[in-house]
Amino acid sequence: MKRVLSAGALALLLSGGAALAQAPVTNVRSVQDLAAVCDPSWSGVPRFEAIAFCQGFLTSAGQYHALLHRPQGNGRPIFCAPNPGPSIAESGLAFANWARANPDRAQDPALEGFLRWGQASFPCPTPARASRAQR
Repeated sequence: MKRVLSAGALALLLSGGAALAQAPVTNVRSVQDLAAVCDPSWSGVPRFEAIAFCQGFLTSAGQYHALLHRPQGNGRPIFCAPNPGPSIAESGLAFANWARANPDRAQDPALEGFLRWGQASFPCPTPARASRAQR
C-alpha cells in the first residue's frame, strides 16, 4: 500500500500537480513583475500567493504615500485617491491593465510604476493660486 501511495504522490508532482511545486512570489522588482502578480496567469495556490503579494505591496505603498502627504502637511501628493476608493482587488487589476497599456514602463522599478499609475488614475486637483492680496 505504501508503494502505491508513494508512486501516486510522485505521479501527481510530476504531472498536473507540478503547479503546486512553484515557488511562492518573493521578489518583485519591476512594473512588469508587479503586473504579473497583480493579474497572475497561473492557477492554484501560487495564484493566491501572487494576489496576496500584490495586495500587500499596493496597500503598503499607498499607506506610505498617505503618511508622507497628510492633509494640511507639506508637499503635494503624487496622487489623490477618492474616498471611498476602489477595492484593493480592483486596484491590482487596474494597475496590471495600466502596465500592459504602458509597455515602455515595464522595466521601471515597481514602486515608481505604482506611483505613476496612481498619478494617471487619480490626479490631484490643481491648487488654486494665491491672490496677490494674500501674498
